[in-house]
Order: sequence, then C-alpha cells, then structure tokens
Amino acid sequence: MKTHFNKPIYILGISAYYHDSAAVLLADGEIIAAAQQERFSRKKHDSGFPKEAIQFCLDAASILLEEIEYIVFYDKPFLKFERLLETYYAFAPKGFKSFATAIPVWIREKLLLKKIIRDNLNDLERGEIKGKFLFPEHHVSHAASAFYPSPYEDSAVLTVDGVGEYATTTLGRGSGNKLEILKEIHFPHSLGLLYSAFTYHTGFRVNSGEYKVMGLAPYGEPRFVDTIYKNLLEMHDDGSFSLNMKYFSFATGLKMTNSAFDQLFGKPARTPESPLTQTEMDMAASIQVVTKQVMLKLANHAFEMTKSKNLVLAGGVALNCVANGIIMREGPFENIWIQPAAGDAGGALGAALAAWYIYLDKKRQADGIHDKMCGTYFGPEFSNEQIRTRLSNFKAVGTLYSDENELFNKIAKLLDKGNVIGWMSGKMEFGPRALGARSILGDARNPEMQKKMNLKIKYRESFRPFAPSVMKEMAGDYFELKGESPYMLLVDYINPKHRLKMTEQQQQLWGIEKLNVPRSVVPAITHVDYSARIQTVDKNTSPRYWKLLSAFKNHTGHGILVNTSFNVRGEPIVCNPEDAYRCFMRTEMDYLVVENWIFAKEDQPPFNEDTDWKKTHRLD
Repeated sequence: MKTHFNKPIYILGISAYYHDSAAVLLADGEIIAAAQQERFSRKKHDSGFPKEAIQFCLDAASILLEEIEYIVFYDKPFLKFERLLETYYAFAPKGFKSFATAIPVWIREKLLLKKIIRDNLNDLERGEIKGKFLFPEHHVSHAASAFYPSPYEDSAVLTVDGVGEYATTTLGRGSGNKLEILKEIHFPHSLGLLYSAFTYHTGFRVNSGEYKVMGLAPYGEPRFVDTIYKNLLEMHDDGSFSLNMKYFSFATGLKMTNSAFDQLFGKPARTPESPLTQTEMDMAASIQVVTKQVMLKLANHAFEMTKSKNLVLAGGVALNCVANGIIMREGPFENIWIQPAAGDAGGALGAALAAWYIYLDKKRQADGIHDKMCGTYFGPEFSNEQIRTRLSNFKAVGTLYSDENELFNKIAKLLDKGNVIGWMSGKMEFGPRALGARSILGDARNPEMQKKMNLKIKYRESFRPFAPSVMKEMAGDYFELKGESPYMLLVDYINPKHRLKMTEQQQQLWGIEKLNVPRSVVPAITHVDYSARIQTVDKNTSPRYWKLLSAFKNHTGHGILVNTSFNVRGEPIVCNPEDAYRCFMRTEMDYLVVENWIFAKEDQPPFNEDTDWKKTHRLD
C-alpha cells in the first residue's frame, strides 16, 4: 500500500465479541489512543463492537478511516471455530444443547467476522475503509502486548488466560522486534478456567469476580490444596498441567462445574449474594495457593528456556497480583513487567503492535528502564471549560481553582479530615485499574475508611480490600517492595516497622472476624495478611496525582492514600464529567474534584434520576 511522504502509518487494533471490547490506535508504532467500550456504553465488560471506543481513537488523532492502513483483530476466528468443533466432537454426546446454541451464531456471525467488522466500521460514517485486515492469534496478541511496550530489549514472555483459539498458556521469548512462542498448553487444560471454576463455585461472576476470590483468600485456610492436586489438577515440574475434566462442565456446557465438583467440596455452588461461609474462604485460599505455585513453576521454566533476566506477563491470569508478587520475590528473574491491560482489552493493543513489529518488521528500541504504556493514560480528557459546560446541565455548584498548589492543599486538608473524594484528572486509564485519573480517594490512616468506602461509597462486600497509591520515593518506607509497581499489579507486604502487633485474643479470630482489626499505621490499605496491592506514583508519569500525594505528605507526613476505582459496584469506571457527577451524587462521597473544579456534596441541588442505577447496573 502506498503511503504519503511523512505521513504516519496508522494501525487500528480491535478486541470484541467475547468480553472487554476495546480499540487502540497506533501511529508509527506509538500509542495515540486506547479505550474500552464499556467506558462509553456504561455496560461493564461490554463485549459488543467497540464503536464509540473507535470513534474516540479517530477523534484523538483527527483522522478518517481511509487513513488507517491496517485494521487488526486480536484473534483468529476460523481457528477458534475449529477448536470448538473438535471439543464438541471429543466430548460427544455431552454438550449437544450448548452445541446447538453456539454453532448457528458462529455460522451466521463469527465466521463472517471480517465482513461484520467492515460493516460496523462503515456505520461510523467516518470515511472509506482502505486498510488491510489482519488476524494474529489470540496469545500472540497477548504476548505482543506484554513484550513490545516493555522496557526490555530481551525477555521471557509468559501469557496465561482462559483460552484463545487452542492455547491457554504460552511461554516464549522476545528479542529486539522478534517474538517467538516456544511452548503452549492447550484447551481444556487452563489455569484461568480452573480459577474461574472456583470463582463460579464461591458465588461470584466468571470473567468479573476473580479478583474477589483473590481478595477473599487471606480470610481462609488453604485446606483444599491437596484436594485440588489429587483430583482436579496434575502439575509437572516444568509447570505444564492438565485438568481432570470429570469435575468441569465448561468445555461443553453453560456452567463451569458439575455435581462431581460439588461432592468433592461438600456443597453446591454458593448462591450469589448469599452469606459467605468458611468453606468459600478456604476454597479461595486454596486456589490462590495453587495458582501461585503453578505460575511460579511456569516462570521458572520460562527462565530455563530463555536464560533471560527479564520476564513479561499478559493474559487475564497476569492480573492476579498476588501470584505476580510471588514471582517477583521468589522467581529467578531480576525484573518483571506486567501489561496493565493484561486481559482481552489489551489484546487490541497487542494485535496492533504485532502488525507493526511482526508483520511490518519495524525496528524496536528499549532502554531497559521506561515502558511505552505511559501510565496507561490514553483515554478521553476534558478542559475546565468543557467541565463547566457539561455539568451546567445538572446545575452543579462548584469552585474553580486557578492555582494548582492551592487546589492540592485544599484537597489534602479535606482528605485529612476523613472526607472521601471522587477524583477525575487528565486522560482516562486503559485497563481495569484506576491509577489516579479516575479514582476515589481516602486517608489510608483512617481505621474507618475501608468500611466506609466499601459500604457507603462502592456498595460492595465488606471483605474487599483497598489499594494504596504511594509516592514512588516513599514506597520502600511503607512496604517491603523492591523496585516499583506503577500499574497496581504487584502485592507485597507492609514494612514490619509500620505493623501493629495483635493481641492474643485478636490472633484467635477467624475468617471475616479478622476484618476490623487494624494491622498497621495505614489500616485502610492493609489486608488481613499484612499485604497490599501497591501503586507507586512517579512524578514524571503522573505529575498531578503525585503533586496531590506530595501535598498530603506535606500536610500529614504521609505520602500515601487509599485509591479505588471511580465507580460503584457493577458500573464501569467513569469516563466523562457527567459520569463522575452521577456517581458522586449516587453515593456518600463528600467531594468531587474534576480537573481544577471542586464540588462539595452539601452545595449540590437535589439529584433525581429517571431510572434506579442499581437496577441498570448488574452486580458483578
């Protein structure tokens, strides 16, 4: 294809039709814009065609569709269909109902994916489509998303998720612009689907509630580890594994587990929203131990195969930050880097990068220090004037601060007084974590903050822990963490000097009873096992957020805050000022900060909505 002199090569990456649809735009290999469709549609984990996300990407670069030279989808639909047919054949006659439901959809839609994507792009009415369509394999997209934006010239590459076409796990190596897959584990043997089976059985939503299982695990005892190894999972020294499909239904049915699984653990799957028992806590603790052990063995084998000092990770299981922390502390690698959009949304990025580096064979440079994700701040942003205009529809009452230092000092004082603040600043994050652009903030020192934020702000289960944001230069004072954790994807432990000793009586507590015992000088972010999912904030990558933390440090002596995503349970993270204001008014947040505007709850006019948001957003 001919290109104009000095005109960048634009590549559009797309993930869609399974979960977490997204769009990413590259210009000469650099990320220009990236966003998940859920942020625009307000449907969590939206799997539909990412129409609005694509529109945003085009607007961010001020281009039309005809200027895009490559449109890249994150997996190969024909290969996935082949695996589907093989699976139904292998398990026949089981799963006929599922087969009869799935196959017409594939024949009518998914096998015509190129046409469907083209038709949806044409519906945007943003010019003529002239670009070439490409379809890298699913795990190649994951691997590309992990290696190419990483800081490393050379690394081992580990991707682990539910399933792509055939692969559920891959081990590979990246060097320069080359990416090689060295080893694969194939469906139905999947660590991601094993973890999701426990997510299902403990009463949480698959592809949504896995992080709840991770958060629940420290309340339990891992008494089912032997049960898992003896009955469900056979693991080998190289980290490869196989599942005993006697206990699972996900290959051919609409459920993850079956009656044999129920009998093995002595009870049926927990009904969602029903009380948690010690059994669910122990199951969570057990699958978390197994996941850590499998991931560590896989990492060790990746090191043996590549001899690289660096490791990069992607795929949904790479969001298990407890397992990541184990690899960091106990694994053989000097450095690890995890793609912050590790799940299917990040597949759109990996697909686009695969086109640039693999298909087009473009040169790549890495300095060993800086990644190319730029804090993941690739989404929409809004000026103070746009905020004034957009929130005037709500008759919102706020104060605009022209002096940023005055603004940050004001917010620091409000946080110190125990207020909870909705914080929207700059470009929206890409990926599942709120990293200081769309966050709800509180004082980590406040022993009531976790309960208040869970029950009155997020409207979610009381056991759920909160993460800290800490100034990068102060991380070593609060945590045992060596290095940095910019994307909140590593769990490590509170520095012993900040821990609070438990009384003998407190040490006898069990399960959820542990929740209300302060564990450190920053109890709101200290989990019951003295762990925390850490975000280190760099003043160059996140300057406004770092300045706020610095102002809080100057005011209190502590450069650390509670940071949770700006949304309520079941709702995607807020995208625009209207989303932020609605979330603010629906909850018991005290203040809303949008860029340089501060809105106090007590100053706002009555807020009425036509529909009940709790019925609109399905609980996750």
